[in-house]
Amino acid sequence: MTHSELEQILQQLRSLKAETEVVEFKEAKTDYDFSKLGKYFSALSNEANLKGKHYAWLVFGIENKHHGIVNSRFRPNRKDLDSLKGEIANKTTNRITFIEIHELQHTEGRVVMFQIPAAPKGFPVAFDGHYYGRDGEELVPLNLEEIERIRAQSITEDWSSAIVSGAGMEDLDEEAIRVARANFKNKFPEKAAEVDRWDDARFLNKVKITIKGKITRTAILLLGKEESEHFINPAEAKIRWLLKDLNGNDKDYLIESCPILLAVDKIYAKIRNLKYRYIKDGTLFPEEVNQYEPYSIREAINNCIAHQDYTKHGRINVVEMDDQLMFTNLGSFIPGSVEKVVKEDAPEEHYRNRFLASAMFNLKMVDTAGGGIRKIFNFQRERFFPMPDYDLSGGKVKVTISGKVLDMDYARLLARNKDLALEEIIMLDKVQKKQPLTAFEEKLLKSKKLIEGRKPNYYIGIKVAQKTGQKASYSKNKAFDKGYYLDLIRKAIREHGLLERADVDELLWKKLPDWMDDKQKKNKIGNLLSELRMKGKIRNIGSYSKSQWTIVNENN
Repeated sequence: MTHSELEQILQQLRSLKAETEVVEFKEAKTDYDFSKLGKYFSALSNEANLKGKHYAWLVFGIENKHHGIVNSRFRPNRKDLDSLKGEIANKTTNRITFIEIHELQHTEGRVVMFQIPAAPKGFPVAFDGHYYGRDGEELVPLNLEEIERIRAQSITEDWSSAIVSGAGMEDLDEEAIRVARANFKNKFPEKAAEVDRWDDARFLNKVKITIKGKITRTAILLLGKEESEHFINPAEAKIRWLLKDLNGNDKDYLIESCPILLAVDKIYAKIRNLKYRYIKDGTLFPEEVNQYEPYSIREAINNCIAHQDYTKHGRINVVEMDDQLMFTNLGSFIPGSVEKVVKEDAPEEHYRNRFLASAMFNLKMVDTAGGGIRKIFNFQRERFFPMPDYDLSGGKVKVTISGKVLDMDYARLLARNKDLALEEIIMLDKVQKKQPLTAFEEKLLKSKKLIEGRKPNYYIGIKVAQKTGQKASYSKNKAFDKGYYLDLIRKAIREHGLLERADVDELLWKKLPDWMDDKQKKNKIGNLLSELRMKGKIRNIGSYSKSQWTIVNENN
């Protein structure tokens, strides 16, 4: 949103005579309790769903009585503010988080506006395992009736099954119906002879694309003529492919509409899927593979189609870069966590578009027997490529599939540790990408001696390092014992009589672990000097800003 748009929204919110179930003001002049913020996230998200709103607002920097601006200093660093999205997602249902966190530098002070998505239809949002709601302005547990009212939405509402008034067989594409017949027979070969005796109307009823001969939104999406898209307006039946260069500039594009059944092949044909070459460990001969497994591309596109929230009136996007593919669809990730889907390897219990998903299964577009996402992970594993990345923030699902080796050390780890479970590989993949681990993941990987180090700076453990030829890398990450650094400082001061802080930095800098950044190394050296000073081993004969360290007692 632009600054002027935010100003206008803030003015509208401040003009309210009192807070509502979907608007909450907090002063938050300096900080705000994270747990309470999470409870408000749950409450406002659930209330937005119950009130039929697309989102709710939690606004920091506004006093409650007269709605005056008081200037919030809550997380003034933008990076810290953005990290809140992940922190909230780690504790909410389906990892739902803010649509966006807006900062508004008003003339009267800073205002932080949290845009909170409505709970998905059928799924109340919990924070830390508990559901919250609002009773007027009061934060309260979401009552059982409200919980059941939200849950009932998934049973009573299915956008994809609605009958389209005024549409008939003449609005469907003949080529798409022909391909649908072929796909169905391929999926169910035992019914092939029977299918050939069905006319189109009976076939579409049998494969659950129409209902008693009436055209559904699913029929328009999958088999409709291009000009029939207007029947599902304001929803869109569009897939957009974008090709970007190294600088993120658009190089080419294609937008395909109905029939989506045929559009998938056209989008797939645009993806280059170049050959990728790399040297496998233990050989001088290059391995040559396609950047992407064809199954992974089709599965990702079809998942977007099946799970798109068409009520949000957006497009499905496929973005191709030199070394990765990105797929996005609108709507929350209904199964919850990706790790849960991969681990359980079972059919999903809930579908946003149940009728559409059933039809796509019958036409061999998706596998509702489960395992599609897990297969994509395993194809990446076989190539020694990074695991797929799932970003579930901002009211959409973004899946990124890498088409190259990101870290050869990690690739060697996979090559030489065939007994690693896929779940363990997903956790180790986070380590190579410098992504945070949960407490459970950290405990599991450390218990198996797969990683060492301290949060958030983990590295490959010594046993794995020795197996995978990462001994040097391990040693660079492993710190020496503290005594080594203390002795080294005293020895250098004794040799030269006096050392300035810059000299001590130069002495130790490259001997500290590689995982430490510059700030951490500065702090570590400062702590070592302080320890020696407090023990009476060295003293500073310079100033605080221009320290000069000398030995206190040569006999100590």
